[in-house]
Amino acid sequence: MPSPDKSHDHSPPFASDVLSADQEERIDLLDIFRRLGRGLPQIIGLGLLGLVVAAAADLALSRFLPISTSTRVAFSSPGFGQGQYPDHSMFSPDDLRAPDVIAEAIKQEGLDGSSNFQSKIRMALSVEGIIPSDEAKSRDRLRATGVTPPPYYPDEYAVTLTLPRNFPLNIGQRALLLRGVINAYRDKFARTYVNIPLAFGNAFETLHNADYFEYELVLNDEIQHITAYLHQQLAQANNFRSPTTNLTFNDLLDQTDIFSQIRLNETLGLIRQNGLSRDRKLALIKMDYYLQTLEDHEHEAIEDEKVIQDLLSQAQNRVQSYVLGIKTQATEPRPDAPILDQGLIDSLLANDSYSFLVRKALDAGLAVKSIQAREAQLLERRKSVEVLLEASHEDRSILLVQVQKSLGELQAAYEELIANIRKTQADFEHQQFADVIRLSNSISTEGMLKPLAEASILGLFLGTALGLALSLLGVYLGEKRK
Repeated sequence: MPSPDKSHDHSPPFASDVLSADQEERIDLLDIFRRLGRGLPQIIGLGLLGLVVAAAADLALSRFLPISTSTRVAFSSPGFGQGQYPDHSMFSPDDLRAPDVIAEAIKQEGLDGSSNFQSKIRMALSVEGIIPSDEAKSRDRLRATGVTPPPYYPDEYAVTLTLPRNFPLNIGQRALLLRGVINAYRDKFARTYVNIPLAFGNAFETLHNADYFEYELVLNDEIQHITAYLHQQLAQANNFRSPTTNLTFNDLLDQTDIFSQIRLNETLGLIRQNGLSRDRKLALIKMDYYLQTLEDHEHEAIEDEKVIQDLLSQAQNRVQSYVLGIKTQATEPRPDAPILDQGLIDSLLANDSYSFLVRKALDAGLAVKSIQAREAQLLERRKSVEVLLEASHEDRSILLVQVQKSLGELQAAYEELIANIRKTQADFEHQQFADVIRLSNSISTEGMLKPLAEASILGLFLGTALGLALSLLGVYLGEKRK
């Protein structure tokens, strides 16, 4: 018989082998499910045990772990884009946690004012600048092109108070303390750069029970201070007009001039012409002591002026020698010479030092002249008091009545002028510095629920993973091995 042709046999090869592999895989999966089903109680139990242990550990350790209370502070004062205060001094983030700011905030909240407590609060405060993502990307692009980006001064800062949970401040007190720190810094900023100085407008309070000759000294200085202050404000707000007083700072300058020419000159003229004094002998003693003090200041100022003049003459000689040296070097052929040589650098430094000494010499000379002018003025007053020391009581009493009346009118005009300045400045402060320092985000504190939930989920995961691993290995807790 012919043998069958095996080339026409289309049956799949190794069919029995494929069936056996499928059966083995099915058996293996059934065994895995069987083991997991058998170990389901221990899987659930270990998962719950891990959850409880992790939660208990988090609760036990949370008393010693730090928590943060944070907010954001935005600045918008003039010049802050260059990192400067309104007086062009440099801003530092540490100014927000300066010792006087911390002490004032603690005092306002009625907390422990000891230095140890203040130092702990100050060390727990951190101030970090916030750089917007767009700004960071643009600076990265500049660096990629090989260009060094200019300095960037953030206008918003994150202020964070990080203290242990067992620190003797609850969550509400920490938020109030952080807000108090921001308010204390805002008040300090206002006192320094916004508000009228405390000593401003208190001339007549200073002159309480003073002698008549002292009115001229104090009131003339007061007028100079008022004029200087108004010029400073006029430079900041040339076109500002107060809605309360309807006055500009230039109008206030005109009012000050009128007050000085009419009211002040009338009263001081009466006092000077008649050499009035409550007690002329006591007035002479005061003048002599004041003259001696001015002479001491004059000697000190003259010595300072001599030192600066000597340094100025030496610097002038050095500047001339450096200039000659540079001219000599410039005539010599030096093809390999750098753009800036040492002689040029020394000359620039010498010129800068010379300019500095010129300014110092000018200040020293003006200081000497100012003291000498005060001496001459006081000597003239002293001579007038000496001449009229033996004046009749009747004439003196009539003059005193007239001067007292003039002083009353002078004080009323002075108080009106100061009131107009204060009202105008208050309107300017409200317009210019209302939102100069503000909270740009609410104050928030890390709670206990989120860390507790995270720890519990982690413990549940680890316990469940341990239960699954033991079940797959065939280890079942609580069962006797056969």
